[in-house]
Amino acid sequence: MELLMASGIGVMMAGGIYLVLRPRSFDVVLGLTLISYAVNLFIFSMGRLTVGAAPIVTEGQTDNLTSLADPLPQALVLTAIVIGFAMTALLLVLAVRQHAAGDNDLIDAPAPRDADAPDRPPAP
Repeated sequence: MELLMASGIGVMMAGGIYLVLRPRSFDVVLGLTLISYAVNLFIFSMGRLTVGAAPIVTEGQTDNLTSLADPLPQALVLTAIVIGFAMTALLLVLAVRQHAAGDNDLIDAPAPRDADAPDRPPAP
């Protein structure tokens, strides 16, 4: 199971990096989302997932840590999901705005020129 989880995280991370390197803004947004999902899975899998284990120590329980679940990775992943959703929404709004302003969604597209703006020499 560890090999399957590691392979899945690696494939998601590789796909995300590939999409981030694409010239279109929508591909970059999808790549960042895929990378955040891969990181969330990595953090969640590092939390020693145990089925039916209590996350809080109660009286009468042994001092063995294998009978307990670690709630910290679960809390971190839940927080990361919320932050990732907000980041994705912001990036999509910026991508739509850029597409509306410049009639393309290329990352390195030059800024649109105003007709009233004076001619400036190109930046070095």
